[in-house]
Amino acid sequence: MAKTSWIARNEKKAKTVAKYAELRLKLKQEKDYIGLTMLPRNASPTRLVNRCQATGRRRAFLRRFKLSRISFRELANAGMIPGVTKSSW
Repeated sequence: MAKTSWIARNEKKAKTVAKYAELRLKLKQEKDYIGLTMLPRNASPTRLVNRCQATGRRRAFLRRFKLSRISFRELANAGMIPGVTKSSW
């Protein structure tokens, strides 16, 4: 489980990105790069980190399921994810 401070920090970044999304788009269309640099750093969407919704882990994140590999495996083995079966060949 990730520290709650890391999870909270990422949520705060997501709110900042949403707040400045329209302004960033407008500045990019006008090619006002000086105006873009005046925005807060956390207004950039590239500063967001994909995190597991169950544990908050950022490494080994599966985008399709929004889970880390560990959480995914536990839920898949328990049959909690529809359409996912253990493969065998």
